[in-house]
Amino acid sequence: MIEIPSKVEGLQFDLYKLEQKLKPIGYSIGGNWDYDHGAFDYKISEDSGYQYLRLPFKAIDGQLDARGCTVELGRPFLLSHEYEENIDEQGQSGVFSGTFNQFQEPTDKDANFPNQYIDVGKTLVQELEDLLL
Repeated sequence: MIEIPSKVEGLQFDLYKLEQKLKPIGYSIGGNWDYDHGAFDYKISEDSGYQYLRLPFKAIDGQLDARGCTVELGRPFLLSHEYEENIDEQGQSGVFSGTFNQFQEPTDKDANFPNQYIDVGKTLVQELEDLLL
């Protein structure tokens, strides 16, 4: 994980309006969210896994699944997830659970981030600042 200090840290937005600004430029709300916190992810590459710019946020007024939720942005960071190239040998799935859990677990959720994408991440953070400030 590589943190990128940004002027967007601490800014507050209505979550719905923020999502309307970020989705058109390639961000999506990552699957790892709860009622009080979450993150927008921008997939940079699929080079030996997945490389993302992640923009974390926390609810400061309301819950993420309710209208009118206000969120505060955290510090953006780069992360890389590595996945097994073949069959998930550790996968434990039955007929019923396979219906809901179809995706392979990362072999390393905090893999080394490829140097060639660090400048891309910094450029993306600058784009965020230009859009949100």
